[in-house]
Amino acid sequence: MAQPPPAFADVVARIARATQAAARPSGDVTLVAVSKMQPWEAVAPVLAAGQRVFGENRVQEAQGRWTEWRGEIELRLIGPLQTNKAAEAVAFFDVIETLDREKLARVLAEEIGKQGRSPGLYVQVNTGEEPQKAGVIPTETDAFIAACRGTYGLTVEGLMCIPPAAEPAGPHFALLGKIAARNGLAKLSMGMSDDFETAIAFGATSVRVGSAVFGARS
Repeated sequence: MAQPPPAFADVVARIARATQAAARPSGDVTLVAVSKMQPWEAVAPVLAAGQRVFGENRVQEAQGRWTEWRGEIELRLIGPLQTNKAAEAVAFFDVIETLDREKLARVLAEEIGKQGRSPGLYVQVNTGEEPQKAGVIPTETDAFIAACRGTYGLTVEGLMCIPPAAEPAGPHFALLGKIAARNGLAKLSMGMSDDFETAIAFGATSVRVGSAVFGARS
């Protein structure tokens, strides 16, 4: 492995410290390096240093960047998914973190059945109930998870959220944890560059970190 870039090494160390501070086992939190829109010259050193889980926002961009590496990495879709891209997403991604409506659940179920390939599925929860943001609102999440499981036969692994930028993140992470617990879900994708340590304290099992790893996108 190559010498890790300093910013990447710093994030890895901070995740380890936050995990220890939360009295959680070492390695309990997965770093999803958010490579979306980053130039390859920024991504390649992080890949060479051993990072193997990456997050992308768009199916087409991910295909262009990662096709030759698919056997060596875990790839997560963390951006909104249009139903007309569902077939490609099921074929290409290991995890889809943005399941947020019944139409998408139905199309994903159809594609999983056709392809015989089942990516991990997370329900995106709009914890701040922001009208401009995707996700199921908290009061409707239990019913949506039940529909995904019962009506569409999907296996939901976890929940994902993006708290409002202008509010403290902790209460939103706590809310996501409560919803997950009562629905028997163990995986929580929450926390980004500015708040991933807080997310770990609230039980995040994966954190989606872009700019702190790669630098700000130009």
